[in-house]
Amino acid sequence: MEAVEVRKALNLVPELLDVPYSRIWTVYDKEADVLYHNFKKPSHTDDSELTGDDLIIRYGRGSVVGITVLNASRKRGGDGRGV
Repeated sequence: MEAVEVRKALNLVPELLDVPYSRIWTVYDKEADVLYHNFKKPSHTDDSELTGDDLIIRYGRGSVVGITVLNASRKRGGDGRGV
């Protein structure tokens, strides 16, 4: 891994420490431009909610088990970190 990539990954650390989940699995489907965040494995869902800002919040037994970000590449802020 190149030094630049390592620095980008390390820049995520403060943000990840603030997330209220101890485990996070993330997958990005570049072709579909969809980013999947899962907080439980397996992430069985029984309900979901589509928000007005292209997010799908997935629930299992009333708890959030994942978030799907549609049009993920458009979510970058001016600093490249997202919104």
